[in-house]
Amino acid sequence: MHPLPHRYSVSARCTDQGLVPVRSEGLPELQTSAPPEFDGPPGHWSPETLLSAAVADCFALTFRAVARASRLAWRDLEVDVQATLDRTDGVTRFTHFEISAALEVEDAASQALAEASLAKSKRACLVTQSLLAPCELEAVVRVAPPA
Repeated sequence: MHPLPHRYSVSARCTDQGLVPVRSEGLPELQTSAPPEFDGPPGHWSPETLLSAAVADCFALTFRAVARASRLAWRDLEVDVQATLDRTDGVTRFTHFEISAALEVEDAASQALAEASLAKSKRACLVTQSLLAPCELEAVVRVAPPA
């Protein structure tokens, strides 16, 4: 890892209508819009879906690092995030993130280490640690059938 602090630069430029391109040097441009819940057109990434994706992606990448450091043998991880946007105290904001993680491990002997690794990943994920809204983890570990 490079020494901290890390800096990330992203830009958005728009007019009064249409999609908003989001750019970062060396990355593909994303076309974004308000979500349908805010009267935007369907089929585009929005700030709300991008934030939810950041939670899922960061959790998955953090798990990879934790599993590698723990020498956990695993086959597959599926992460789903359900984010709740609501109005509280006169402010519209994210109020809750539910992270569902389904992990497949090599054998039953790995189950306890797998559960501990998932819990540690939630605590170490820099995106969830940066959010005001609570993030809850529901983790399921299953043993892969013999090959």
